[in-house]
Amino acid sequence: MFASPLRRGIIHIAGRAAVCRPPHETARPGGRPGGARNKKARRPHKGAYGKRVNGMKFSEMPYERPDLAAAFSAFDAMAQAIASAPDAAAVLAQYAAFEKLAAHLSTMATLAEVRHTIDTRDAFYEAERQFFDENSPRLADKQLEVYKAVLASPHRAAAAEKLGALALEKMELAVKSQTPEVLELMAQENALTSAYQKLYASAQIPFRGRTLTVAQLAKYKTNADRAVRKAAYEAEGAWFDAHREEFDSLYDQLVKNRTAQAQAMGYENFVPLGAIRMNRLGYTLDDMAAYRAQVKRDVVPVVAKLKRLQYARTGISQPKFYDDAFCFKEGNPAPHGTPEEILAAGKKMYHELSPETSAFIDEMFENELFDVLAKPGKAPGGYCTSLPDYRLPFIFSNFNGTAGDVDVLTHEAGHAFADYVAQRKDIPAILREPGMESCEIHSMSMEFLTADFHHLFFGDETARYELAHAEDALYFLPYGAMVDEFQHIVYSNPGLTPAQRNAEWTRLEKEYRPWLDFEGLPFYGRGAGWQRQLHIYEYAFYYIDYCLAQTVALQFFTAWLADKADAWRRYLALVGRAGTETYPGLVAAAGFASPFAPGTMKAVAEKVGEWVGQQDAALREA
Repeated sequence: MFASPLRRGIIHIAGRAAVCRPPHETARPGGRPGGARNKKARRPHKGAYGKRVNGMKFSEMPYERPDLAAAFSAFDAMAQAIASAPDAAAVLAQYAAFEKLAAHLSTMATLAEVRHTIDTRDAFYEAERQFFDENSPRLADKQLEVYKAVLASPHRAAAAEKLGALALEKMELAVKSQTPEVLELMAQENALTSAYQKLYASAQIPFRGRTLTVAQLAKYKTNADRAVRKAAYEAEGAWFDAHREEFDSLYDQLVKNRTAQAQAMGYENFVPLGAIRMNRLGYTLDDMAAYRAQVKRDVVPVVAKLKRLQYARTGISQPKFYDDAFCFKEGNPAPHGTPEEILAAGKKMYHELSPETSAFIDEMFENELFDVLAKPGKAPGGYCTSLPDYRLPFIFSNFNGTAGDVDVLTHEAGHAFADYVAQRKDIPAILREPGMESCEIHSMSMEFLTADFHHLFFGDETARYELAHAEDALYFLPYGAMVDEFQHIVYSNPGLTPAQRNAEWTRLEKEYRPWLDFEGLPFYGRGAGWQRQLHIYEYAFYYIDYCLAQTVALQFFTAWLADKADAWRRYLALVGRAGTETYPGLVAAAGFASPFAPGTMKAVAEKVGEWVGQQDAALREA
C-alpha cells in the first residue's frame, strides 16, 4: 500500500509514502514536516545494497533533529510575505521556498521514522519518533498558515493558474483537517498509535521450539499440514489474548481522542473529519456507503462460490478459519531461493519490463533503498515512503518465506516507481501525490502487470501462484469493505465497549465473509481479529482506499489479459499524471469504470470470477 508511516498532523507536502499489500498489516499514511537543522546528528544507518548513483545510499543519509524555533519562524515569515505580496509572482516565489523547506524537513522526519521501524528497540530513534509525535501537529499548524495565506491572497486566482486549481482544493481540505484547539489531542493520538505499534512489534510468540514475531509466524499459517496451521493461529491468538487489556485500552483511548478532536472542531463525530484527513476529493461518504453496499450485494456471492472451488481443491470438507488462506492440497506456492535471490529476480524483472522501470530499479538497489527481512524488534507490516531531498523512495517490509515476499517487489515497488516518476516531474510538490485510493492503484495494478515475470520467482508453480493471487485480490474486497464499515460503526457510536465492538465485528463477518468458521480459536473466536489490522489503530478510514484501488487494479488485470501493451501504456500514463487529478478523474482518464457507478462491482466480480473458474478447471485437468 502507499501511505506514510509518519506522524499525524504533518502536512503531506512533497513526495509520498506507502503501506503494505492488504490484507496484511501495514504502516500508515500521512505527511511530513518541515524543519531546520539541529547540532545533534545521528550515526549513519547500516545498509545492505549497492553503491551510490545519482542519489545517496540510505546508510549515508544524515539525520538531524529539526530546529522547531527556526522552522516556525521561517513559516511565519513565508505566510506574512505571501499575505503582503505585490503580485502572483511574489506569492509563487514564497510558496516555492515553503515547499523546499518542507521537503527537507520531511526527509528528516522520514529518516527518523524509517530507522525507528527497522529497529523499534533503538533508543535514539525511539526518542526522535517521540519528538515528532509531540511536535508534528504544531509544525503542521504553522504550515497551514502558509496555505491560509495563499488561499486568502488577492492574487489567488493568478497563483492558481500556475499551481493548478486542484492544488488549492487540497490546501482548502488541509486547512479543514485541524485547528489549534486540537494540537495537544493530535500529539496524544500520535503517542497512542506509536504505543500500539511498539506493542505489536514486541510479540515474541513461542511456537514449536522457536520464538517468532507475528511476521515470522505467517508462513506456518499456510503450511500444508492442517495441524501446523491450526497451531500457528492458536499461538498467535494466545499472544493477542495475553495482551487483551492493552489492545482494548489503546483503542478505547484512540476512539475517545479522535471523537474529542472532531467535536472540538464542530463535528458530531469523527467520521466526517476522518474523510477530510484522508483527502477525499471528487466523491462523498454516501458514494462510499453505496460502494460497500455493492460489495456486499454483488461481490460476496461470487467470492462465496469461488471459496467452494478453493475448498474442493484442497480437499477440506469442513473448513475453518485457519484453512481460509490455504489454496492448494500440495501447499501454497512459495518463491524459490533466498531473499537475496528473490531481490535479484526482482531487479531482472524491472530491467526487462520497460526502460522506465529499469532506470528506477537500478537506483533502488544502488542506493540501498530496501529493508525487507523480518527480525526481532522490527515494526510489523510494510510500506513505501519517500525521501524528497534525494528524490528517492524507500521500501520497508518483513520477508517471511511466503508469496507475500514477491508481492513486496510488485506492490511496494509499484508505489516506489510512481514516486520515482512523480519526483522528477515539474509540478508543485502538493500535486506529486494523488489521494491514497489512487496511490494504491499504482501498487495493486503493478502486481498484475508484472505477470509475465512471475516465473522468475515461482518456476513451475507460477500458474498456481497467479490463480491464488487473482483469488486473493477479489477475496480482499469484502474484507476491506468490512473494515471500513466497522470503523464507521465505531466512530458513529464512540461509547461502545470492547465487547460490543467485538460483537459488531462478528456480525459483519457473517455479512461479508459468511463462509468463515472461527469456532474454537482464541482471539479470533471472540471477534477480536480486527485488532491485528494496524490501519484500524494507526490510520482511521484508510483501509477502504485499498478496495477502491483494487477495483481499478482488477480492471487493469482484465485489460492486460486482452492487450498487454495497451494496459502497460495506460499504466504509464496514469502514473505520469501523478496527483494532478482526483481519484474519479484518474480512473476516467485510464478508461475504467468508476467503483461508485451502479453495476461496476457486479461486472468486475463476475469477469474476474470467470477467469478464476477457468484457471481452477485447467489446473485440475493438468
